[in-house]
Amino acid sequence: MTINEIQDEVIEEFADFEDWMDKYQLLIDLGNDLEPLDEKYKNEQNLIDGCQSRVWVQCDLVDGRMRLSAESDALIVKGIIALLIRVLDDHTPQEVLDADLYFIERIGLREHLSPTRSNGLLAMVKQIKAYALAYQMKSN
Repeated sequence: MTINEIQDEVIEEFADFEDWMDKYQLLIDLGNDLEPLDEKYKNEQNLIDGCQSRVWVQCDLVDGRMRLSAESDALIVKGIIALLIRVLDDHTPQEVLDADLYFIERIGLREHLSPTRSNGLLAMVKQIKAYALAYQMKSN
């Protein structure tokens, strides 16, 4: 599936819920389904700057595709990073760099996050794109 097809799927899932409490619950459920991050990756290098809670993102390049894993100590933030992984995992660095992450606006995520969580979301996206750029540069 393309990044946009996955985003459309996410938008559809969130459209099933009118109430934002239900959408938050969906985020929490997604976070709870996230595989725990190996302890060795919970280090300063993988810690996202700009997040109120602690978030670690690990990215490896496997067969030319980015493999993302992450964890957070906050339930909603864990759900947010789970969404980002779902959308961006297993794509090439170029696909990740080219991605317009429109699902964030369409599901109303940005407007329903506190300013600090919104900044954290941007920091997570920025870090994932930085990994993509680094892998892209290495392959050129």
